[in-house]
Amino acid sequence: MVGSSRVNGPLHASDAHPLRLVAVTHGTPSPANREAVIGLVDAVASERPDLGVSISFVDASNSDVAAALAADAEPEAVIVPLVLSAGFHVRTGLSLGLDRIGGARLAGELGPDDRIVGVLAHRLDALGLADGDAVLLAAAGSNDPRAVRECFETARRLGHLLGRPVTVGFIAAAIPRLHDAIEMVREVHPGARVVVGSYLLAPGTFYDAASAAGADLIADPLLLPGRPAPRALVELVLERYTAADVAQRERA
Repeated sequence: MVGSSRVNGPLHASDAHPLRLVAVTHGTPSPANREAVIGLVDAVASERPDLGVSISFVDASNSDVAAALAADAEPEAVIVPLVLSAGFHVRTGLSLGLDRIGGARLAGELGPDDRIVGVLAHRLDALGLADGDAVLLAAAGSNDPRAVRECFETARRLGHLLGRPVTVGFIAAAIPRLHDAIEMVREVHPGARVVVGSYLLAPGTFYDAASAAGADLIADPLLLPGRPAPRALVELVLERYTAADVAQRERA
């Protein structure tokens, strides 16, 4: 466990709508990453003061994510993974070990979703994206084929919104790797600026690697320290919570 903190009042098993927010990180988060993610959770807590909101940073190198969370999970909580695509640690680590978290419910991952695509487009627009630019989407990558497909789906949606093709490049675990995708795009579109959109939740090791991959420009990640979290992402987190809560009540 890297660390956890309360955002507002403590959760209790008797709360009608407890909410747990779980940030799944790749190792210990950098100060900028931590600040950016906490900013999102703060915004969620402000939007729904009736909910008990907390955040827990889990080291993804831990082979038993569910056991790591069990130490401070609350009964009947809804765990919302703050991940864009659900790979091994969500679909296996959390899902298979959820019974050890005292009846907690697991919400879906954040993506793919058109609201995320809208934020990606806004980040690219802030760079001054031009008609002749070639666009790539930098994604973290996963060994889970479904997570990889979800990244390609996000690129397809972004391309539809921008009115141009968007190529995917992965920073780790999947192919094509980002630097290879950049080289390929330069060969296909000689002379065009290569602009990368960051399909990454917050700054950190993956964003640093994407920045060094050789593109002409790279957009900011979805969350930034010192700046308000996009309202679309706040709404998305709460929607994932509500869907999990309703599904549990329907099964009860």
